[in-house]
Amino acid sequence: MQDHLFPDLPGSPPSAPPAPAAEAPAPKKSRGGTVQPAPADPALVDLALQLPPQLRFGGSSWNYPGWAGLVWDGEYAEAVLSKNGLAAYGQHPLFRTVSLDRNFYRALTASQYARYAAMVPDDFRFVVKAPSVVTDATVRDESGRGTQINPAFLSADLAVREFAEPALQGLGHRIGALVFQLSPLPRPVLADVPLLLERLAAMIAALPALTPTAPDAVVAVEVRDPQLMTPEFAAMLRSVGATWCLGLHAKMPPIEDQLPMLRALWPRPLVCRWNLHRRHGRYGYEDAEKLYGPFDKIVDPDPETRQALARVIAGTVKAGQNAFVTVSNNAEGCAPRTVATLAQEVADLLLR
Repeated sequence: MQDHLFPDLPGSPPSAPPAPAAEAPAPKKSRGGTVQPAPADPALVDLALQLPPQLRFGGSSWNYPGWAGLVWDGEYAEAVLSKNGLAAYGQHPLFRTVSLDRNFYRALTASQYARYAAMVPDDFRFVVKAPSVVTDATVRDESGRGTQINPAFLSADLAVREFAEPALQGLGHRIGALVFQLSPLPRPVLADVPLLLERLAAMIAALPALTPTAPDAVVAVEVRDPQLMTPEFAAMLRSVGATWCLGLHAKMPPIEDQLPMLRALWPRPLVCRWNLHRRHGRYGYEDAEKLYGPFDKIVDPDPETRQALARVIAGTVKAGQNAFVTVSNNAEGCAPRTVATLAQEVADLLLR
């Protein structure tokens, strides 16, 4: 990425302090299967109007009862939100994308994708994770422990048949990014990185063309092994028209250390998934879930990551590129509040 767009972040001036997020109104009790959105916050509506259309923020899924008063008009069961909450989620002023992380655990069908697409506005875009059967080099038991080598790892046939084709058929033009998140790789795979890059390139090259159906769509690769951040990896992505997914996770270096990958691929859309606060370490998802639930407030503010990400986003959209940015509750404690603060920081930067 061009240095004048993204100067080295440690020396960049901090953005103006964001306005504090307003307290959510006390949620009312709700029953039944229809989920209604929370009343639109005028401040968030105004903030959304300050952002360029090519910038889309969202969360990692939407089935969180703790978002009552922030996203939902009241309290709903998690199962109700999972099935029927997406339409209300899509009416939040700042939510114009979402990460379909559930596809990582079990591949969705074209009809399931189509149901989701029918729930959201026309300009909504989905960030979709590829199934783990394609992106995890090991077969895991119920505890997550690897038990054997996965023979389907980076299978081009499965990537097409179980992922790209159903997503295209069901989501159509609402695809924003197809993300291949490679789980931590076993030593034998990391011992032969050239072979890994060759197989990954072959799989991506086998995917059907996305842009005739989904003009905004991009293929992105996210990793959990920092030693893969090399010029060779970037060159492979460029050769197949894919991009680097900026994964903000304790297993990966901070943003400033990942910038060389973005610069090497510039110009490309930005795909970012802010997954986990760094304080929790490499295996801290369960700790974060326990500490942050019910995900209705910021517990661990991370202004350094947030301000660095805001500068990357602002530089991307100023250059006319799309940006798909999804935020987990495990980033700071409450994705809607993190998105609101991050969006304000981006808006402030765009005014400079």
